[in-house]
Amino acid sequence: MSHIHLIAIGGSVMHNLALALHQAGHLVSGSDDQIFEPARTRLQAAGLLPEVEGWYPERIHSGIDFVILGMHAKAGNAELARAMESGIPVFSFPEYISSVYSGKRQVVVAGSHGKTTTTSMIMHILSSANRSFDYLVGAQLEGFTTMVRISDAPIAVIEGDEYLSSCLDLRPKFFHYRPDILIITGIAWDHFNVFPTQDSYEAAFAELIRRCDPGTTLIYACNDPILSRLVRENGDKLKCIGYGPAQHVDVGGVTHLASDGITTPLQVFGRHNLENAQAAIIACEQLDIPNRVSCKALGNFRGAAKRLECLWMSEAQTVYRDFAHAPSKLKASLEALRTRHAGEKILAVVELHSYSSLNEQFLPNYAKTANSSDRLIVYYDSKSLDIKGMKAPDPEGTQKAFGHTDSTICRDAAALSACLKREMEGYRVVIFAGSGNFGGLDLNEFQSVQTK
Repeated sequence: MSHIHLIAIGGSVMHNLALALHQAGHLVSGSDDQIFEPARTRLQAAGLLPEVEGWYPERIHSGIDFVILGMHAKAGNAELARAMESGIPVFSFPEYISSVYSGKRQVVVAGSHGKTTTTSMIMHILSSANRSFDYLVGAQLEGFTTMVRISDAPIAVIEGDEYLSSCLDLRPKFFHYRPDILIITGIAWDHFNVFPTQDSYEAAFAELIRRCDPGTTLIYACNDPILSRLVRENGDKLKCIGYGPAQHVDVGGVTHLASDGITTPLQVFGRHNLENAQAAIIACEQLDIPNRVSCKALGNFRGAAKRLECLWMSEAQTVYRDFAHAPSKLKASLEALRTRHAGEKILAVVELHSYSSLNEQFLPNYAKTANSSDRLIVYYDSKSLDIKGMKAPDPEGTQKAFGHTDSTICRDAAALSACLKREMEGYRVVIFAGSGNFGGLDLNEFQSVQTK
C-alpha cells in the first residue's frame, strides 16, 4: 500500500477519491485552502480532514509515494513546488484514474450537460442488474457511499469532463480515458476561461472523437446539430448510434418509459432526462443488459444529488436544488419545471459561480435561459470572485444579459437572505440553481421561514 497525498483534497471528486483510497487501505493525507460541506464532515469522519486549511510545504516528505493534484490547486502552490523539487511523482486525478482503470471496459460519458445524470443512470442500472463495476461520477448517488470506486471490477463507468486536468496538465480530463463506449450528450459552449471561443470548445470534442480506437461505440444526441456535424466529420471509424428521448407515454401527468409493451413510471422528469435515460439504456444494451431490464431499473432512480433534487415539499411550496450553472443546463432545468408545474408561479434563484458565468463577455449566453420562471434572482459571491481574481459583473449588464422581465441582482449573502425572506412565500415553486453554495446560506432556514 502507498502513502498518497492529495493537493486540493476538498473538491467534490477529490475528497471522494481520498475516501476510496483510504477504504482500499492506502495511507492518505491532503490539503486545501477551503473545504465545504459535505466534504468537511466526510473527511473528518474518516480521519482525513487536514488539521488546518492552507498549503504547507512541510507536509511533503520522502515518505510520500506520489501526489494527486486537484484542479483547484494553482501553479504556484507551495506543496506542489516541494513535491516537484523532491522528485515525488505528481498525477492529475484523471491521469491517476486512467492508470487504475486501465484494462477495464470503459464507459465514458461526456458532453456539456447531462453527464452526471446519464452516468448515474448507467450506474443505477448496472447495480440493479448485479453487475460489478468501478465508477467516477460528479455527484453523490443514492445507494453509493462514494463518488469513486476502485476495485478489480471488469467495467468502469466514468463521467468525462472537458475541463483542464490540472495546472500542470492543460488537457481536457476526458483525453486521459480510453472508452470502449463513449456517450456525448450534447455540446453548448462553456468554460470560457479555458475555451475562449466556440470553435476551441468544439475542437476539444472533435479531438475526443478522433482519439477513440476504431470500432469504439459512440452514442450521441443526434438532435444536436453541432454534435451531429462533429460525429460526421470525425467518427467514420466508430460504431455511431444516435439517440433522442426514450420511448415514453404520459399517464395521469406522470411520464412512463415504454419498452416491449411494458410501461414504467419515472421519478425524474423533463425532456432532458428522457434523453439521458435513452443514452443510458443504449449504453447498457452494449453491456448485454436488455432494454426492459434497464427501463424497470430506471423506475426507482431518484436522480443524482443537486440535479433537480427536491429539498422540501409542502402543500404551499416545492423547493428544488439544481447544479445548473451553464446556460444550456439552466434552460433545460427551468423548462422541465415549467412543464411539471404548469400554471404555478416559479422563482429561480441563480448563483453565478463559474469562471464562465462571472465573465461579462460570456454572460450574453444566458439570454432567455430563465424565461420559464416568473421571477429571477441572480446572486454572485464576493469571496468567490476574490478567489478567482475576477471583478464583479455589472448588475445592469447582468440583468440585460438574462433578458428576464422581472429580475433582481444580489451581490452578497445578506442581501440574498433578505430578498428570499421577503419573496419566497409568494411562489409555489422555487429552484436554487448553480454550482456555488449561495454564500454559505443554510437553505433549510427558508423552509422554517415559510412555515411560521
